[in-house]
Amino acid sequence: MMMVAFSCPNKSPRRHPQIGIASPRRSHKPTALELLHLLDMATKPHVLLAALLALLLVVVGPCHARPAPQPTAARGQGTVDGITAIYNFGDSLSDTGNLLREGAAGMLQHTTGLPYGSAIGGATGRCSDGHLMIDFLTRDLGLPLLSPYLDKGADFTHGVNFAVAGATALDAAALARRGVAVPHTNSSLAVQLQWFKDHMSATTKSPQEIRDKLARSLVMVGEIGGNDYNYAFTANRPAPDGERSFYNVGRMVTGVVEAMVLVPEVVRSITGAARELLDMGATRVVIPGNFPLGCVPSYLAAVDERDPAAYDGNGCLAALNLFAQMHNVLLQQGIRELRASYPDATIAYADYFYAYVQMLRDAGKMGFDGGSLTAACCGAGGGAYNFDMERMCGAAGATVCARPEERISWDGVHLTQRANGVMTDLLYHRGFASPAPVHFPRAT
Repeated sequence: MMMVAFSCPNKSPRRHPQIGIASPRRSHKPTALELLHLLDMATKPHVLLAALLALLLVVVGPCHARPAPQPTAARGQGTVDGITAIYNFGDSLSDTGNLLREGAAGMLQHTTGLPYGSAIGGATGRCSDGHLMIDFLTRDLGLPLLSPYLDKGADFTHGVNFAVAGATALDAAALARRGVAVPHTNSSLAVQLQWFKDHMSATTKSPQEIRDKLARSLVMVGEIGGNDYNYAFTANRPAPDGERSFYNVGRMVTGVVEAMVLVPEVVRSITGAARELLDMGATRVVIPGNFPLGCVPSYLAAVDERDPAAYDGNGCLAALNLFAQMHNVLLQQGIRELRASYPDATIAYADYFYAYVQMLRDAGKMGFDGGSLTAACCGAGGGAYNFDMERMCGAAGATVCARPEERISWDGVHLTQRANGVMTDLLYHRGFASPAPVHFPRAT
């Protein structure tokens, strides 16, 4: 995962006692007027300035290592709600080893080994200390953990993971036309979708057999799209001297504009892929939104902004969260259109934004260290964030916290295994994915 940053004058990091968003537990369905209001806010000078200072987005890139061990036993026996397979598309939030097998190279070769995977016996290609949300979900469904598509010796009876760390919603050519380069992988959502079609052609004999298989499957379309924006910001990063000069501000303005222009295209790519899957016979599809990026340690550390106006009432970077919500608003509109076209299918919106906020709000009750909500467990630099892009997790000088199970952020970018488990529970057992894509039996 490559970082882009500019230097700020040395100062003590801001520590925010509580990070969150002042909003209800569940996101409402935004109206067209509200969407226009969001877009209008994003163009106002003071909001744009805040956005310029919040452009240091993490480019989610290579987290790869040795092949994964044999999957652990599923939690239950038999199937849950008739689901016998999962097909997953996405990026590093759900990649279980595809980038590893692509042979990715980059500035972060130390991510190929421990401490990544330390909670599950070794690094496997997962960008965490252990299991990801997709792992917890598959086990909740009584299924074995998903193998990456590029593991050609794997058993794909119960589904396939097509996600690749660093992947984009738009393909490299589309981004290149806007002057945006894709540095880590060309396995975009379109490529992953083609892999899915190739897999189905190789394992079935007819379109009807595909439909029958998909009728018993859960299809996860994302999270994906964040890297499209990150690469746009990267293409317009400030000059190396890091000064907030007129030149650097101009470059950052360009990055903001290019990223905002990409939002409708990214959303169309995601909903377009979902439409193709629904046409092929998918009956239960989950489409996640973006996290509240302004509450993530790496972004907070990169900006480390002095001006209180750049933060909301909960200490998060307001403009960055606004940007994430612009994506989410348009994505939810696209999902509503899909529901109208496919009334017999269950098309769920997985609200990563407010599930993450809920996890932050209830951190103490959930067993997280309330004083380290903005700090990476594995990293360097100390302070409120413990994140230094020059000494990221696994690099010389980086350390691992004593109790990863009490932290939300693993490396300043990705979640710990514990946080991934909490997010999965919130999404699929506590209503943050709606309508419910899976009906789990009530605990006795």
